[in-house]
Amino acid sequence: MSIYDYPATLENGQTYSLKDYQGKVLLIVNTATKCGFTPQFAELESLYQTYQKEGLVVLGFPSNQFKQELESGQKAAEACRMTYGVTFPMHQLTVLNGEKADPLFAYLTAHSSGLLGDHIKWNFTKFLINRKGDVVKRFAPKDKPSKMIPDIEALLAE
Repeated sequence: MSIYDYPATLENGQTYSLKDYQGKVLLIVNTATKCGFTPQFAELESLYQTYQKEGLVVLGFPSNQFKQELESGQKAAEACRMTYGVTFPMHQLTVLNGEKADPLFAYLTAHSSGLLGDHIKWNFTKFLINRKGDVVKRFAPKDKPSKMIPDIEALLAE
């Protein structure tokens, strides 16, 4: 299986295939609007605006796994748009770890171990995917999005 074999559901309930992003560089982020790392939305949006025309797509997946998110993906997305001007695609609430983990996040974690193993330990874990759909790097919650610029630029240049 590849990342392109997974569906995702936007905040409005519309389900699509990640195959729609084939040939793009993806930055997949589990988000939360009531987290200390929430200001990263501004940098994520800046990356999206700067590199979108070159093929970068940022995908936000709100999660209440750590009890720091609003009650729905739609409310989370609205808060992100109003507070941080987010324009990149936001999705429905997503389970990240455990038996009920979303299959996409099970795939992402299986293909990129973090500091504490395969599971996601906190909000704003970031996964960088190349144009072929391979998980190339995992960034910790504390890693600012600006730290990813050299990796993003390298993937966009491939």
